[in-house]
Amino acid sequence: MPATLDGRLVVALSSRALFDFEEENRLFEAGDDRAYMQLQLQRLELPAQPGVAFSLARKLLAFNTRPDAPRVEVVILSRNDPASGLRVFRSAKHYGLAIERGAFTRGASPWRYLRPLGATLFLSAHLPDVRQALDAGVPAAQVYPHSARASEAHPDELRIAFDGDAVLFSDEAERIFQDQGLDAFQRHEVSRAATPLPPGPFKPLLEALHRLQRSDDNGDGVRIRTALVTARSAPAHERAIRTLMDWQIEVDEAIFLGGLPKGPFLREFEPDFFFDDQTGHIDNAAPHVPAGWVAAGVRNPPSP
Repeated sequence: MPATLDGRLVVALSSRALFDFEEENRLFEAGDDRAYMQLQLQRLELPAQPGVAFSLARKLLAFNTRPDAPRVEVVILSRNDPASGLRVFRSAKHYGLAIERGAFTRGASPWRYLRPLGATLFLSAHLPDVRQALDAGVPAAQVYPHSARASEAHPDELRIAFDGDAVLFSDEAERIFQDQGLDAFQRHEVSRAATPLPPGPFKPLLEALHRLQRSDDNGDGVRIRTALVTARSAPAHERAIRTLMDWQIEVDEAIFLGGLPKGPFLREFEPDFFFDDQTGHIDNAAPHVPAGWVAAGVRNPPSP
């Protein structure tokens, strides 16, 4: 029988998302890919340091408690050249990460391989690849490589935090806020409190995590804890909660901040990753937690 990834949660990561290749990347961005390749080969026996998405990948792979029935697949999709890919795989092996698949495209965009993989998440430091993935309907975010690394306080719990509008939900309400202001936004949401919001780009990931969370065969292994961390406040909170109820998806925590900075609250929640569509929120969160920018919605129009 041919190999298949059917039924698995497939997460695609760039090499810079998984490992700290910032020093090496400076050569790559300078246009000297030969020097970059030589440096990676010189460091072939030196395991790369964990990157911003390392904890996320490690904990997701911990769900594979049965070798004959893996439930999560982590794949490398990288603009690295194939030779540099050797160090990526060796570093993964060093840390005990069971990563077997990857595509290395030497500067070309790797996002086109997301659909044949059936990926449910793509994380990359390269914004154009992220935008193309989002346009193709794949949940994707630009990682901030200099984000704080995940806390080690919860080794048996995968923690993920999501913004609401333009991330879990569509940007319908955000458009009202942008066009007409806060009062109009509040009236709009109160009058539609019982009407579910349309789904946003990250609903498929939340659904996949919900299935993983509720599966019966996880036993005493890794647990999942999710949080909605939103600038909404009462009375606009109700529509968000009712939308999740309509989707039959539970989150463990919902934090309605009414415009307060998110960073200090995320520091206390200690997620393995946080997703938001506003760069201001990401900048505020990144000193505390691993963070990624979802370049979607009315606040993030495509570049001309």
